[in-house]
Amino acid sequence: MVLSHRPEGYVSAQKTKENAFILWFEDVGIDDIPLVGGKNASLGEMIQQLGSQGVNVPTGFATTAFAYRYFIEKAGLEAKLRDLFADLDLDDVLDLRVRGKQARNLVMNTPFPPELEAAIASAYLRLCERYGQDTDYCNQFAGEYADECRKFSSDLDVAVRSSATAEDLPDASFAGQQETYLNIHGVKGVVEACHKCFASLFTDRAISYRHQYAERIEGFDEFSVALSVGVQKMVRSDLATSGVMFSIDTETGFKNAALITAAYGLGENVVQGAVNPDEYFVFKPTLKAGKRPILNKRLGSKEIKMIYDIGGGKDTKNVPVAEPDRHKFCISDDEALTLAKWACIIEDHYSAKRGKDTPMDIEWAKDGITGDLYIVQARPETVQSQKATNVIKSYKLNGSGDVLTTGRAVGEMIGAGQARVIMEVHRIAEFQEGEVLVTNKTDPDWEPIMKKSSAIITNQGGRTCHAAIIAREMGIPAIVGCGDATEVLNTGQEVTVSCAEGEEGRVYSGLVPFEVVETQLDNLPRTRTQILMNVGNPEEAFSLAAIPCDGVGLARLEFIIANHIKAHPLALMHFDELEDKAAKWEISQLTANYDDKPEFFVEKLATGVGMIAAAFYPNPVVVRLSDFKSNEYANLIGGREFEPKEENPMIGWRGASRYYDPNYTEAFGLECKAIKRVRDDMGLTNLIPMVPFCRTPAEGRKVLETMANYGLKRGENGLQVYVMCEIPSNVILADQFSQVFDGFSIGSNDLTQLTLGLDRDSALVAHIFDERDEGVKELVRQVITKAKAQGRKIGICGQAPSDYPEFAAFLVELGIDSISLNPDTVLKTMLEIAKTEERMG
Repeated sequence: MVLSHRPEGYVSAQKTKENAFILWFEDVGIDDIPLVGGKNASLGEMIQQLGSQGVNVPTGFATTAFAYRYFIEKAGLEAKLRDLFADLDLDDVLDLRVRGKQARNLVMNTPFPPELEAAIASAYLRLCERYGQDTDYCNQFAGEYADECRKFSSDLDVAVRSSATAEDLPDASFAGQQETYLNIHGVKGVVEACHKCFASLFTDRAISYRHQYAERIEGFDEFSVALSVGVQKMVRSDLATSGVMFSIDTETGFKNAALITAAYGLGENVVQGAVNPDEYFVFKPTLKAGKRPILNKRLGSKEIKMIYDIGGGKDTKNVPVAEPDRHKFCISDDEALTLAKWACIIEDHYSAKRGKDTPMDIEWAKDGITGDLYIVQARPETVQSQKATNVIKSYKLNGSGDVLTTGRAVGEMIGAGQARVIMEVHRIAEFQEGEVLVTNKTDPDWEPIMKKSSAIITNQGGRTCHAAIIAREMGIPAIVGCGDATEVLNTGQEVTVSCAEGEEGRVYSGLVPFEVVETQLDNLPRTRTQILMNVGNPEEAFSLAAIPCDGVGLARLEFIIANHIKAHPLALMHFDELEDKAAKWEISQLTANYDDKPEFFVEKLATGVGMIAAAFYPNPVVVRLSDFKSNEYANLIGGREFEPKEENPMIGWRGASRYYDPNYTEAFGLECKAIKRVRDDMGLTNLIPMVPFCRTPAEGRKVLETMANYGLKRGENGLQVYVMCEIPSNVILADQFSQVFDGFSIGSNDLTQLTLGLDRDSALVAHIFDERDEGVKELVRQVITKAKAQGRKIGICGQAPSDYPEFAAFLVELGIDSISLNPDTVLKTMLEIAKTEERMG
């Protein structure tokens, strides 16, 4: 519940905002950053403007920038502080540490003026009364909690957070530079925490951060930044969960997805990277339309949680999470969707306020007593939103090495150098510029050396932890959550840190050569021929979506099944009957969190396909249904009990012939359910399923009938179904296939082997395989002509146009509708197609 009524007497002796010591959140908005800093101004803005839209924000008050400056001026501290930092050498970590400590001691050893202390005390007591006297609030609790609520009087638990005033730096977050104190009680505790927050303006990392901006921005003086302190009612997430969310993908800058991280207990562990949290991706456009588009969920280890240290010597403490709780998601899908909706509301509000897209970095918490969700902080995201959109920079390894450890990739870059293992922050002076920092986790105290590193590797943390955020801001690759990095890596060891191979980051032994390619996107030609892309790996979809194209012409289910599901669908459906004990054990491990094992297949396939469909939404995404051969299916876990042994699987039981076969139909039904979930539940109706290796029109009709039995009826909800053209009969009977399907996609690999009568897997006849053969080209010419005569879409998704520019030109001259290319050839081939179209006039 949010207390929105304004307290009586909230303005003290001061008459205006500009010279008040205290301002309540209800009375400030985003225009008041100079008065109360970005964090507190944002809290007030959300309470005022977004409460009516259902966004819950706990109330509180802020000490003002005026109060801070009043304290500094009255105590005569500014001259002393300026003298202290006059000749500071930022590159000397020890010097920075000594002077920072002296500055903090100077502030802490100077008492607050009595009138400032009285203003803080009075506001805190009024906040206690507001919660303690609110009958509706107290009545939400049961038993001892209700009694505790009514006894608040002067002991309300609050969070005391620093909020810097940096209104002249819209690209500087200042996040984490100053201190936060949780579970603070009583007047004395609150005043002391506010005093510590004032002193934290001179933490080593804050001094370093401000000096960087003083060097970069003309007219910015480090001492022009003042400090406000927010005092806010604690959300009892120590009894529940909390986390961080972004209204943008933090790695790729993909703007249509919200990333939510969640762990048990207070949120500091997520922010600091002390835990590997659960992660959710939610697709914003169809979420706003009322759908449930959870694109992906990743289970984190969540080994510890921060709770109140009731009766202890500190305010908070970390305790282990019970083993069963570690292996389940800590928030429900409904809660993830609610948080994502709030992220959209907050982002839309700030975007309208600023007159431009404003992705947001948001902290949230769940109250374990009431079950309510709250937003406790929100600030503009300052890394991806600042990147140039007219340049694509890509990193590529040109070699390999032994993989020493893996974790979550941050930054899509590659770095290399000698490792430096440092476990304690007091040893950071040992770090040398250009080394790879290897540690357990980082917090803001590590920032002075993080900017000098070529890469960062941590044992702990998720994609929203401190190390990840700072690495992105500084343009440094990082791998977080490795678990064992400090054990397997040694100081002085040469390593290469690759974050350019998907969401899994890899640390390679040695200095592996790599290259960086920059591509300018300005003035790219627009072609009449649709330029599509072949995409297999869902983890790469968001980054590939930055390449200008018209959608996806081929997304293969086999990659998702082989790499994310790994088990044969029939082995999942008949798990109890499996005779292979080793396979049964592997499947039990894979599906440990699924009571319904077929649901594991459906969910993994739906989220994999959903990521690709979302990345290119609303452009078409053509997804080829599974086309493993029987020997490939047999290699899936548990597959050997369900697959025949064929002499020539390449032209055997594959593609369409499986889907309606009684021996496989129920497994195909899982694919249909996954496709239906993506289209109906997630709202990604741009997804177009495509049937591979369909030998006859009659077989095509059987497949459509089977799909309809599982809820995928052609024509309903705009569903189109395409067919691969990869068998000569597809060309010869193209008129008849046009009556069954909505479009064709030429598979040049299989069409070439079946036209020339060779096995493309055989090295003995590999020299004959050539898509440019006149026989193959004649079939391509015929099917394009026939499809267009029937008013059907026709494209190509095979390898040929990616490999041979002249083949792409041949297709364009025939009037093909679309050409789907490998990602690394899209821009190059686009230019060639534009030239061909220009020649054609």
